[in-house]
Amino acid sequence: MKKEKNMAAKKKSLKIRLWEQRYLFLLLLPSLIWVFFICYAPMTGLYMAFTNYRPMGNGYFQDLFQAKFVGLDWFKYFFTNDFLKIMRNTLATSFLTLLFSFPLPIVLAIGLNEMRGQKTKKFVQTVSYLPYFISWVIAANIFLTFLSSDGVINNLLMALHIIDEPVMFFQKGPYFWWIIAIANAWKVLGYNAIIYLAAISGISQDMYEAADVDGANRWQKIVRITFPSLKPTIIVLLILAIGGILNTGFEQQLLMANDSILNYADVLDTYAYRYGLKNGMYSFGTAVGLFKSVISFILVMGANQISKKYNESALF
Repeated sequence: MKKEKNMAAKKKSLKIRLWEQRYLFLLLLPSLIWVFFICYAPMTGLYMAFTNYRPMGNGYFQDLFQAKFVGLDWFKYFFTNDFLKIMRNTLATSFLTLLFSFPLPIVLAIGLNEMRGQKTKKFVQTVSYLPYFISWVIAANIFLTFLSSDGVINNLLMALHIIDEPVMFFQKGPYFWWIIAIANAWKVLGYNAIIYLAAISGISQDMYEAADVDGANRWQKIVRITFPSLKPTIIVLLILAIGGILNTGFEQQLLMANDSILNYADVLDTYAYRYGLKNGMYSFGTAVGLFKSVISFILVMGANQISKKYNESALF
């Protein structure tokens, strides 16, 4: 009887099934409208990357679709001019950020899980979460103040006789990559640790109790139980991090960079902003942004396929 009912349900046409579930779709309608207008409707502007768009005051869509079609000219212009420099800065900052910001939340989450004093644990959690809720305007000023010629870092290094004179951190291009990477990691450290703490809380306590019976110490339980149990979460977040490898940030570069280190501080986001909005090259800025999105999509798909091939865990 159950098989017959299932077969009958499968035979129902799409129209009948939509009508039977009309109230559920009605509840879903506001979300679909929001997604369409906020996420998909603005994508019509991507056409701008293939035209020589100039605002003429006739309305956005009229100006856009009347603009001269130039094909891939803006992409060719980008590849033959500043491509290597911008990609060098973007990838250098991204990989350094990934080097700091990916493993540190895992270490923090495991460390917090192993803490026995609840007051100490709550204090460390609160302190580590706070930077995430600080705007980049404030965070950038903290770093600019600490790393200035008479800031805390220079004074400390001179007091320890490590250096003889102040280091001009924001006048040396390669230093800027490390500063941005450390700033990014500091900003999201506590917030990203929440995900791993949630994953740790889902680990069965029976495994820890069995390990206690076998005489395992804390380190052995971390290596044999906690870390392997975090592996699926780590892989999924690593795939997302690889997909966002070109998202080095915008506000931090804009707020902490200066003209003397622009050759090292200019990344895809700031480059598209300077040319697209400040210089009025809207089509060129759109082309740079589209290039970044396409590469990020390819990276996500590639990382997901590699993970699916060599591990059981994947994003989709």
